[in-house]
Amino acid sequence: MAPEIIKIDEKQKILMFAASCIEWVADRLECDYQDIFDRLDRVGLIDGYIIKCYNVLHLESRDNITEDIIQTLNIWENNLNEI
Repeated sequence: MAPEIIKIDEKQKILMFAASCIEWVADRLECDYQDIFDRLDRVGLIDGYIIKCYNVLHLESRDNITEDIIQTLNIWENNLNEI
């Protein structure tokens, strides 16, 4: 008997991608996943960048995505601190 195929809709795919991005950044920075999630959420980067730009970001390599998110996080945190 063949295994049951689980269908994943577009929203679920995007959320899985966002979760993967958070894990990759946490691994690269050797930080706790929750700490990175909190930082990204505080500046609005999850919804305002990772999810919003999914169609472009998911075409990049893991290393490029990770580096891009780290750089963007630093810029957005600096901008938030300047307000």
